[in-house]
Amino acid sequence: MPLNTGSGMGHVLVLNASYEPLNITTWRRAMVMLLKGKAEGLEHDPSRSIRGDCLLPTVIRLRQFVRVPYRQMPLTRRNVFHRDGHRCQYCGYSGEPLSIDHVIPRSRGGADVWENVTTACLPCNVRKGNRTPREAAMPLARQPRRPSSSLSFEASRHILSGRHQEWSKYMIELND
Repeated sequence: MPLNTGSGMGHVLVLNASYEPLNITTWRRAMVMLLKGKAEGLEHDPSRSIRGDCLLPTVIRLRQFVRVPYRQMPLTRRNVFHRDGHRCQYCGYSGEPLSIDHVIPRSRGGADVWENVTTACLPCNVRKGNRTPREAAMPLARQPRRPSSSLSFEASRHILSGRHQEWSKYMIELND
């Protein structure tokens, strides 16, 4: 019986031998690692089988530890919106359109860095103008910060969408 490759089946969380999250891969790549004995399955989708009683993995762990270099999360509009939960950090509005606001305006030396950009609705962005939140009497709901890793960022998208709830116990940063 052929495997149904419908949506939601294509993502598998890969853990290092130490159970630290490494990356997200396709189920095909995960199956190759399992079949070659390079990984073991920790979580499986009980509603999807490959053949008979062989269930599709959703989390695998490498049998050997792999050193991974540090990767910095790129600063993009999409990533800023995701970090801020697609909510204006001044009033809490969560509709469209949203914009990017510089906490310290660029015209006053504010940089394009994670710690200086936040999500704002258009009315709040216009109201704040060329001032700091303090000067505009518009406190931020949450101070902007650099996300801990691109993997936790991507995994949180899957978890929050309801597709891979089982990943949350392996993603420590998401529980902070």
